[in-house]
Amino acid sequence: MVTAMTAVSCSETDYMTFDTARNGIYFTKDTLNYSFSVTPIEIKTHTYKIPFRIMGSTSSQPRTVAYTVVAEKTTAKQGVQYNIGEAVVEPDSINGYIPVEILRNGLEGTYATGYTRYTLHIELKSNDNFVPTLNAAAQSRTLTFDNAVEQPEWYSAHGDKVWDKATLGVWHPYKFIKMVEYFHAINDILPETYKKMVAAYGENLENIPYGDPYVFRSIFKKYIYQPMYEFFGDPANHDMIVTAYPDFPFDFPNPYE
Repeated sequence: MVTAMTAVSCSETDYMTFDTARNGIYFTKDTLNYSFSVTPIEIKTHTYKIPFRIMGSTSSQPRTVAYTVVAEKTTAKQGVQYNIGEAVVEPDSINGYIPVEILRNGLEGTYATGYTRYTLHIELKSNDNFVPTLNAAAQSRTLTFDNAVEQPEWYSAHGDKVWDKATLGVWHPYKFIKMVEYFHAINDILPETYKKMVAAYGENLENIPYGDPYVFRSIFKKYIYQPMYEFFGDPANHDMIVTAYPDFPFDFPNPYE
């Protein structure tokens, strides 16, 4: 027993001092989710970086990390919904990532029918450079992703989700995509005001109290609502909108009427 305890103690000591003869590797981020959500529809791909970290010494040379995609836990198809690249630890670094290119055109579902949520399950493997360490939970991760755009979490004083139809027309995901797009564009026009609005409402307008940006209402009207009205009312955009969203309601109100 004494011998066994001594062996365990040595093993833990070696582990804690990062035995450079046996470099370890593990995933660092627990929850991996991505949705194209309010991303402009012109953007068709997104590279999601699944982060990991090494235990041991750094190197002046890049080092590859081995992993495998677990088919029975993965619903996405490579080349259709995603592509995956080589995982490398860069020189003089303890951090790296597995690059996953998510392919928007391969993601099924619509606002009317519901969106398909895909999974990609990855497990770290041993190679000449690294050995998965810590525990089993640190050696595997599942990335979930989709193309969904959900109605923002704006609530009335009574706790009911709201969307101001008088200002925005009936709810549709493409309206929110354009709303966020024009909101971000304010950063190039009024950067200080934009910072204040982000602090108040969130980077993607996820938190507008009561759904009414009353403090910055004139800014919204000039730089968001009016461009939206012009965009949705422009005949040159009609076919593009209908192709992407056949159910789109062309009912955006004129903000100055």
